[in-house]
Amino acid sequence: MIKWFKQQPDQPVTKTNDEINQIYRHWRIHIMIGLYVGYSVYYFTRKSFNYVMPAMLEDLGMKVSDVGILGTAFALVYGVSKFISGMMSDQSNPRFFMGIGLILTGIINIFFGFSSSLILFTCLWILNAFFQGWGWPPAVKLLTAWYSRNERGFWYAIANTSHNVGGALIPLIAGGLAVHFSWRYGMFVPGIIAIVAGLIVIWRLRDRPVSMGLPTVGKWRDDPLELEQEKNSKKMPMMQILIRYIFTNKYIWLFAIANILVYVVRSGLNDWSNLYLVQEYNYDLFKANSALTWFEVGGFLGTIVAGWGSDVLFKGNRAPMNIIFMIGIGVAAALLWIFPGLGYGLLATCFFAIGFFVFGPQMLIGIAAAEVAHKDSAGTANGFVGLFGYIGAAFAGYPLSKIIENTGWNGYFITMIVSTLLSALVLVPMLKKKKTDVSNNSNVIPK
Repeated sequence: MIKWFKQQPDQPVTKTNDEINQIYRHWRIHIMIGLYVGYSVYYFTRKSFNYVMPAMLEDLGMKVSDVGILGTAFALVYGVSKFISGMMSDQSNPRFFMGIGLILTGIINIFFGFSSSLILFTCLWILNAFFQGWGWPPAVKLLTAWYSRNERGFWYAIANTSHNVGGALIPLIAGGLAVHFSWRYGMFVPGIIAIVAGLIVIWRLRDRPVSMGLPTVGKWRDDPLELEQEKNSKKMPMMQILIRYIFTNKYIWLFAIANILVYVVRSGLNDWSNLYLVQEYNYDLFKANSALTWFEVGGFLGTIVAGWGSDVLFKGNRAPMNIIFMIGIGVAAALLWIFPGLGYGLLATCFFAIGFFVFGPQMLIGIAAAEVAHKDSAGTANGFVGLFGYIGAAFAGYPLSKIIENTGWNGYFITMIVSTLLSALVLVPMLKKKKTDVSNNSNVIPK
């Protein structure tokens, strides 16, 4: 890596307590704002295609399975990128890593809007998927570096709502432009916004506290669980961290399997619901997308409740809230399926409920993985379980499109409900894990 792209070295602590407190409080807020804006706009360039897709199908005469290929290709490449980018981000300066990635996704979206070939669409969307992987791993690194264990669930949840904000705005922006102008404008405008937002990210983010001459967040907040993880996270080469704290960590694998099923549900509901409303309810694209905005509003609130509940109600154990929320998804999806022909208000309520429950598990699995790994491998651990999550998301692309084509929407809803129940069952063993559990890799396991 070029010098300025690398993680900054640790600096000795020479500041007074008052100066340390002031700097911590200042940058914790500004870093949160920077990553919040940045990751919100990452969703503009990630989901722009989904919300212009029905108009693009009509304009170019493509089939549902054609765009399903794009969804599957994107998910597989994005999943691999999250793991690779997780390792890269753990060694990088997050302000440049996250900001440059966002700028590149904006440029790719603009080129996508100029294209008309399925082959070119696929190549550009694969390239977009790779750079989309530069978004969340540096955010995880910042969240684990600047916020300690006994508060992280809440702050992680706040940061995680950024994609609900982005996800709520992009259907209105892209869908509105597609309806009133052309689907191509639904790609151009998010791309331009991403370039501007990438520059803001580079301006507002910073590296770890220790690279700014501050003590670690565990020492600053005197958080026993955070200090324990820091104590057990001795400096070591990345390959040793991968083998000892990722590949042979049974808890990481448990979270990875659960994440496959979580992402089948999350991506399946997020990517195909507007087509369901267009085909089954005869909504126009803008009305369908406006109903899905409530999915993101529900996700915003549900994410905060999930993070707060895992901190306060379950003392840092992320599994119980995961299980509760997965059951909630199954119930809400079943209501949408069992009662067809609902009015707009009830439909919006169902999507609000689905969104409320679906984003909590995705967020909690990511934070739990970072907490059971080495302190310096937060991005890698999150990226590893994210890789498996996007195997599930890949299933929600082409394979799920074929289920819809061959079995109709009944097969779609059955797939969603079964996946939620299986994900809850996978995490049941985590309920028996004790506060003092330590893996055979010597990494601290959350209580």
